[in-house]
Parts: sequence; C-alpha cells; structure tokens
Amino acid sequence: MKVTEHIESGNGKTLFSFEILPPLKGQTIQSIFDHIDPLIEFKPPFIDVTYHREEYDFHEVTSGLLRKKVVRKRPGTVGICAAIQNRYDIDAVPHILCGGFTKEDTENLLIDLGFLGIDNVVALRGDAVKSETYFKPEKEGHAYAEELVKQIVAMNNGKYLDDSLENSAHTDFCIGVAGYPEKHMEAPSMESDFHFLKKKIKNGAHYIITQMFFDNKKYFDFVDRCRKEDIDVPIIPGLKPLATKKQLNLIPHRFKVDLPDDLVMEVVRCKDDKEVRQLGVDWCIEQSKGLIAAGVPVLHYYSMGKSDNIQAVAKAVF
Repeated sequence: MKVTEHIESGNGKTLFSFEILPPLKGQTIQSIFDHIDPLIEFKPPFIDVTYHREEYDFHEVTSGLLRKKVVRKRPGTVGICAAIQNRYDIDAVPHILCGGFTKEDTENLLIDLGFLGIDNVVALRGDAVKSETYFKPEKEGHAYAEELVKQIVAMNNGKYLDDSLENSAHTDFCIGVAGYPEKHMEAPSMESDFHFLKKKIKNGAHYIITQMFFDNKKYFDFVDRCRKEDIDVPIIPGLKPLATKKQLNLIPHRFKVDLPDDLVMEVVRCKDDKEVRQLGVDWCIEQSKGLIAAGVPVLHYYSMGKSDNIQAVAKAVF
C-alpha cells in the first residue's frame, strides 16, 4: 500500500511512522527487529529504511603508498525492507540515493524492489563521500534528486533506459522526497531551495518528509510557503528527540538546523545525559501534541538506532 493511500485511509487522523538505520556490517537482522518490536504497538503503517553509500578507507601498502578501499559500513537496505514486510506486514520504504548509483544501478534496484512488492521509495540526492568536500555524482548517475524522481516516474510509465524494450512492465512506486524547513545546508538561499523542491514535485514526487526541526513554527512556515508555491502534496514532519549534551553542537553542525534558545538553556542546566534524554522526550512530546492539534498527516520520527525515547514519546501522544 502506498504512503499516500495510508494517509487517505487515516481520514484526518495523524499516523505514526519512524525511520531506522541498517545495522553495521557484521550484525544480524535481529538488531533491527529488537529496535522495531517496541514500536509496533503504535501501529506504524510504514517504516523508512535509510541507505548508506560507500565510503573510502585508505590503507598504507608496503611501498609506503596509500591504497584506496571502498567500504560500505551499513549494507542491507533492500533485504531489511523485505524482512520488515514479511515479518510485520508493514510497508517498508527504502531510501534511494543519487550518490553511488548510476542510472542503470537505479533501474535495477527499482526492478528488485518491484519484484519484492515494495510500493514506496524516498528519492534523495544523498551526501558527499566523507573524503570529498562536495557531492560528486557517478559518471552515469544523477546529480539531483529531481532527476532521480524523473527516472522513477519514467519507470512507472513503462519507460526504461533501453528504448528497444517492448511491452515493458509499468512499476507503481509512490515517491517521497525531502523538504527542509530551515533550508538545505548547501542551498544558497531559501528561494533556491524552493525552486528545486518545486522541481521534484513537478517531476512527479507524491509527498514530502521534512528534515528534523525543534520549533514547530519552522514547520508551519514551511508548509505555508509550500502552499503559496502551489505545492499541494502531503508534508510529513520529521522529529527527533534530543538525547545527549553533545548534540547541542552536533545537530546544528551536521544537519544545519537551529535549536530554540529555551531548549538549549534547559539542556545546559541538565546534570548528565540521562536528564538530557528525558528533556528531549518531554520537548518532543510537546512538539508532537502541537503538530497533531494542527492536523498533520503523519508524525515521522528519526530513531537513529534507538527506540526507547521514541517509544516514550509515542506512549504520550498516540
């Protein structure tokens, strides 16, 4: 079932969903089940699974030179999605990236997902490799998420890269894309950010999931601007409870989002991370209640590999 269909069948009720990370290479699928099991009681209609592109490690060889080795530390997105749908009968939504994929790789991945009965994807550009300052697309890949959306829509219309194919099957993916209430970190302005968001929707994306935010006004302003720009698809807010004092610096640096002054000062006054974690839960509960009161279609939580604080938030609001 498609994400947009879940929203429609909710009849105005705010739904609960969350995002998980594939386990580090060497861990088993049980670590994923242990993460999901405590959240099943809140009846998530879908679960997002992130995709982590390759990284480069450099190892010194006998000659003293460095050898570049490609590693993927969190593989398994497609397998995890299949396991989720099989075990829980819940729709899994894999993230698909431009980075690390050629157009042919993307097409083959989408074919596999279609064979597995996966109806939803989130199309993202993805981050630069850690050893590179700026994002670099593959030689035969996409540079922007809007291009990736276009390819997925083409397959939904039965158009593959090989023009000679006859009677090719139409895929039927529901496509989510990212939205940034506080602007994408690389966008020179909010105007340019909306320019590219509109392109993703024009090319056929069906819904938006936002980057995390800690002030609901940022989300409401973003939605208002989207509607004024004739972006009329569902806009799902993304939330994350703070968990450590370190995140006061890490989150603004890594995700380029602001933390409200009130939240910052309360975190500073906490004696330890245990108090920070409870504060993060309480703050997220209040955010969630405000968003539910405003009638948002779904509350989507970034779990970052931990489910206990998400469970505490969900118990208070669902």
